[in-house]
Amino acid sequence: MARIIMVDPAEATGKTKELLDVVKAKMGMVPNMMRTMANSPAVLSGYLGFSSGLSTSSLGGKLGELIALTVANGNGCNYCNSAHSFVAGKMGIKDQDVADARHASSTDLKINAALTFSKEILNSRGAVSEEALSSVRAAGYNDQEIVEILAQVSLSIFTNYVNILADTDIDFPKQPPIEKK
Repeated sequence: MARIIMVDPAEATGKTKELLDVVKAKMGMVPNMMRTMANSPAVLSGYLGFSSGLSTSSLGGKLGELIALTVANGNGCNYCNSAHSFVAGKMGIKDQDVADARHASSTDLKINAALTFSKEILNSRGAVSEEALSSVRAAGYNDQEIVEILAQVSLSIFTNYVNILADTDIDFPKQPPIEKK
């Protein structure tokens, strides 16, 4: 059971209602994570803005989802693991690629480098080694893309922490609990 009350979109008012209406119009539903964030319109607005901004990054949506899966697994966030697995499936990402991303790996060498770098950002709390930075550059990522990888990791950490702290009820098809390798 959730540890933080989720805002009921039918009872929301003011800025909160406006934001939840935007979410519902875009997604056809209001996920429990956003209902939790809606306790603070500033938080929900900030999340939506950051997420919207990253949707136009040069990395593309597929890599963004794979990074989110890597981070969700690293942080042990079952809600985000389920949500991003569902979204990845809707985007046509293969089940094996989703499973691999949970463990920061890919058969695509460039994607593998981005996921490995994402895990390094997460584990080092941003203090990545020169070797890690050189490796991601050698895989073909430029400074713009490196900053976008960092931003995707940062956004994912935020959503992971919201859902872990709140113990958000999973409203996507549940995935098996995260297992560390």
